Amino acid sequence: MATIIQTPSGTWKAIVRRRGWPTAIKTQRTKKEAEKWAIKVEHEMMAGTYVDRAPSERLLVSDALDRYVREVTTEKAASTQVSETRRAQILKRHLGQYSMAALSPHLVAQYRDARKSGEISVGRNPKAGPRAGNTVRLELALLGHLYEVAIREWGIGFIQNPVRYVRKPKVGEHRWRRLPPDEEKALFRELRKHSNPMLYWIASLALETGMRASEIQNLRRHQIDLPRRIVRLQTTKNKQPRDVPLSKKAVEILREALANPVRPIDSDLVFFGEPGKDGVRRRYEFNKVWQEARARAGISNYRFHDLRHEAGSRLAEGGMDARKIAEVLGHKDLKMAMVYINLFGANLVKDVDAARAKRLELNPSYA
Repeated sequence: MATIIQTPSGTWKAIVRRRGWPTAIKTQRTKKEAEKWAIKVEHEMMAGTYVDRAPSERLLVSDALDRYVREVTTEKAASTQVSETRRAQILKRHLGQYSMAALSPHLVAQYRDARKSGEISVGRNPKAGPRAGNTVRLELALLGHLYEVAIREWGIGFIQNPVRYVRKPKVGEHRWRRLPPDEEKALFRELRKHSNPMLYWIASLALETGMRASEIQNLRRHQIDLPRRIVRLQTTKNKQPRDVPLSKKAVEILREALANPVRPIDSDLVFFGEPGKDGVRRRYEFNKVWQEARARAGISNYRFHDLRHEAGSRLAEGGMDARKIAEVLGHKDLKMAMVYINLFGANLVKDVDAARAKRLELNPSYA
C-alpha cells in the first residue's frame, strides 16, 4: 500500500514500497495526483512492467551527451571522435534542454525535418542551408545509440527509445567527383610548391593507393615493406587490418618520404608534425594547407577524400574486378566496389558481345 504525505512546502509525496522492487517516490502538486501516480506504479509493479523514470526525468539530453562523449566516443577511432563530438554539440544546441524522458518521437522528427530543410543551422553561420540526408541520419544514429547505452549500461529507465520510431532520412547518391587531367596537373603543381614536401607526398600516396587520410597520417615506418611493395595497416576505419599493395610510383613516393632529411629521431611517424605544448610529436595535420593549395589551383568542390574515390575509379577503368578493388580499398563488402565497376569499369556491351561470341564458338548450333 502506498504512503501519501504532505511536505512542508505544501506538495504531496507518494511512496510506494513493494517486495522485490526498489522504493518508488514522487512528489506531486496535489494529493489526488499523488494517489493517482501511486496506484499506477502499484499496478505496473504487480504486472512486472514498472520502470523507474525518475533518473531519466532528471537527466538532461545535454548532460547525457557529455557523458556519452566521455565514456563511449573516446573509445572509438580518432577520426570518429572528432566527427561524433561535433554531432553531439549540434544535438546539444537544439535538443539539450529536454530531459531524456521528455524527448519524444515527435520532437525528434521535428528536429530531423528542421535540419534537413536548413531551418536550424550550426555554429555562427545562420544561413547554413539544408543538410544532406546522410548528415542528419548520422546525427540521429548518435542520439539513438545514446538512449541504448543509457538503458543498457547506465540504468536509466525508459519506456522507449524515441529515435527508434522516427523515419531516418534516405542516404543520397554517392559523391563522385572525378579529377580531370588538367585539374590534376594544376593541383599537384601547387602541392609540390608548398614548403613542406609532406603535403605533396600524402596527396600523391592517396591517389596511388586509395588509402584514407587518417591511414596515411598515422603511417609508421615499421609498417612499410618496400621490397615486397606492401603497407601493413593495423588500424583502419572498419577495424580490419589490411595489406595495401604499392604501385611503383607509390614506392618512389614512400622512399622519398622515408629519406626526409629533417626527420626527427623522436618519432616513428612517416608524416610527422611539430611537437605540441606537451612536447609530444603527433601526426602531420594538413587540411588547412591542402585547402589553400586547392584554391590556388582554381579547383572547387573537390575534397581530399575524393582522391580515394579517384583511385578506386582508376582501378575499375583498368579492368580490376570488384573483389580485388574491395580488398585494396578495405571495403567490408562488394557493394561499394561494384559502384566503381558499374560507373567506371569496362564497357559491358563489349563484354556481352564477347560472351555471346564465345558461346557461339563452343556451340555453333545456337547461331
